[in-house]
Amino acid sequence: MSDEEDINSQGDEGQDYGEDEEDPNQEFEQEEEEGEEPEILEQNADEESQIQNKRLCKRGEGTTTPFLTKYEKARIIGARALQISKNSPILISTENLAGETDPIVISEMELREGKIPFIIRRYLPDGSYEDWPVKELKLSDI
Repeated sequence: MSDEEDINSQGDEGQDYGEDEEDPNQEFEQEEEEGEEPEILEQNADEESQIQNKRLCKRGEGTTTPFLTKYEKARIIGARALQISKNSPILISTENLAGETDPIVISEMELREGKIPFIIRRYLPDGSYEDWPVKELKLSDI
């Protein structure tokens, strides 16, 4: 028997493998939903009253630590840099910019000055969560 006959005699003729396969993007979307990545919420006047009914933490309160993790910092800077690159108003004075045009550097400056109006949602193991305003979190020198 030749190699070609071995391959053809395995009964794979006529099968279309594309029909039975799942969409690879669907699996990726499910992984994103199941992950425990912190959410970033924008603080608006309408949402502020809703958040007060939830668990909004102040510095020194809450179960989780009042420190901004390096992962939260990266996500905040990235999200704010995207907003700045899409012509969102810059929240720090133009005197502090000194001609800077890079959105990432500008968002880092805004974070250091505590001007970013985001809220970090940290999920706890029991399924509840804590909302921390970014201005209430302490920055480490990461």
